[in-house]
Formats: sequence, C-alpha cells, structure tokens
Amino acid sequence: MRVLVVEDERNLADAIVRGLRKRGMAVDVAYDGDAGHEAAFVTRYDVVVLDRDLPGMHGDQICAELAASGTLTRVLMLTASDSVADRVEGLGLGADDYLPKPFAFDELVARVQALGRRATPAAPPVLQVGDVVLDPARRVVTRAGAPVDLTNKEFGVLSELVKARGAVVSSEELLERVWDANTDPFTTIVRVTVRTLRKKLGDPPLIETVVGAGYRTVGS
Repeated sequence: MRVLVVEDERNLADAIVRGLRKRGMAVDVAYDGDAGHEAAFVTRYDVVVLDRDLPGMHGDQICAELAASGTLTRVLMLTASDSVADRVEGLGLGADDYLPKPFAFDELVARVQALGRRATPAAPPVLQVGDVVLDPARRVVTRAGAPVDLTNKEFGVLSELVKARGAVVSSEELLERVWDANTDPFTTIVRVTVRTLRKKLGDPPLIETVVGAGYRTVGS
C-alpha cells in the first residue's frame, strides 16, 4: 500500500511515517500543503493522511481537489478539533474518514488499512497462483502448504505480481507501488528483490522476466 502523510508537525509526521513503514506500507511525507498537493497529484497513492490546518495550501483545498479529480485515492483527515461541526465539514469536503488529535496509533493504522482496501479494485481475500497462496490480511505466503518467509518488500512485489494475474508489471510500476519516493529510480533494487523472491519461492519458477518490459507470474 502506498501512503502519503501531509502533516506540518514534523515529530508527529515522522512518527506516523515510521509506524506505517513498520506495518509494511510504502510511505512518503510532506510537511506543508504546497508540497503535499504536488505529491498527491504526481503519484497515485492509496491513502493520503492529511492534516487539515497546514501552512501553504490548506488541507481543505487539497482534500476538495482530490475529491473533484475522481481519483481512487482515499483521504484520512487529521485535525486538532473534535467538534461535530468540524467533522461534518471535513467529510463534506470529500474526506473519506476523519480522525481528531490526539489519536491512538493503532486506530490510525486500522483506518488507513480500511481506506486502502477501498482504494483498489476488489480482490479475493486470498490470492493464489499455482500452488502459491498469499493472504494479504495476515501477510502470510505458503507454497504447497509450506510457509515462505518474506520481507515486507518481497511480499509487496509478490502481491503486485499475483494481483496482475499473469499480466506484465514493469519495474517502474513495482517501484511506485512497493517503495517510497526516497528510492533512486535508477536503482537495481527491484531486480535484486525479484531474484531473492524467486530463490525463496523455489521451483518450479513462479516469476518470469519479460525482457524490456518487466515481470509476470507463470502457472496462473
């Protein structure tokens, strides 16, 4: 899942980013409204965690523009105010959910995960290709019934490939969906991750390289 955090309180923003990354999400951060607006319209995020009162462009305007654009990106609006009027106003702007500060981090994670599920086309609760079964909710992968221990990035790559159902997924698409904006676009990290993923999955090979195009699963 790709998430953008737009929050001007840097300590809070950085804490949210660290926590979401530990949960296996690819997370970018912006510390003001202008940077947040640019990021939200350059990259397709599943969820934007958006502070309402931002320097530069106000969070209300960012939210309204995202809603008007028709994007599948979901918006979780944060605010220091807990009044019913403010919640109604925020939701009226197009926010998908609203969380007042201070909040429990586990609740934030649960809300982001729920919104992320709404941001992508419906998929079966358990994904399967050949004898490989991937359970996104429990983050568990098995092959022929035996567990396969994957890192968060390996799990993310496998998930994107399996969801594509045999269609080719480019390295650029995998970078955008699994890694964050700090990743060098010219890095070989996708190739390295696919190589280790193949090794862990074993034989027969599940992932095929399509020269000049990307990767796809075989045996779908």
